[in-house]
Amino acid sequence: MSPVRAPYCTPREVSGHCSLTDLWVSYLGRVYNLTPLASEHRGDILLKPIIEAAGKDISHWFNEKTGDIKTHIDPHTGCLAPYTPQGRFLHVPPSFPSSDWDTDLGRPWWRDSTYEVGILSSKTRFIRIINTLTSQEQTLEVCSEETIGEILGRYLPYNAHAVSYTWKHCGTPLNMDLTLEENGVQDEDEDMEELRMDCDAFTPSLHLYFNDDLTEL
Repeated sequence: MSPVRAPYCTPREVSGHCSLTDLWVSYLGRVYNLTPLASEHRGDILLKPIIEAAGKDISHWFNEKTGDIKTHIDPHTGCLAPYTPQGRFLHVPPSFPSSDWDTDLGRPWWRDSTYEVGILSSKTRFIRIINTLTSQEQTLEVCSEETIGEILGRYLPYNAHAVSYTWKHCGTPLNMDLTLEENGVQDEDEDMEELRMDCDAFTPSLHLYFNDDLTEL
């Protein structure tokens, strides 16, 4: 049995978690819930840059190859030091000797996988989902990497019985284990932009057909 894949998140979803009591960030393609970290270090001045970054992508803080904090040559000491233009933050050592720096802090938060909650989508898409039974229509922002089954999960708040429908595009049933692209629902955003056409005016539609076997979830 294959392991369950971490859920994909849109940047918009991450941006909604932007308070001290609900603090998410993304970096290097992953999404992290730093709320427990913020709670543990509440009142610490070194938490400020992280709070200011709540809901944002902070990949520019890190070296993409090493996954660690970026470094530079400190102009005052001439030594290699962490590069933190937004200000020094939790678990980053000072650029000079300090008696209050705990060298035995353990794993820094940016290397702690327990905070990871998902994968940041590299490209999101908007799709229209039309219920042919009720004529209700919803437009959802989804991750291009998600399968139709995962998109169904996003749609459940609008229709709790969505699994009792056959999902189709242009009359063809969709494979719920494949992505939109793999099902032939092409992403034409780049073509639309090149033609200077409004991408929002050409949102692909998925049609739901009731199967007469209403499923209780």
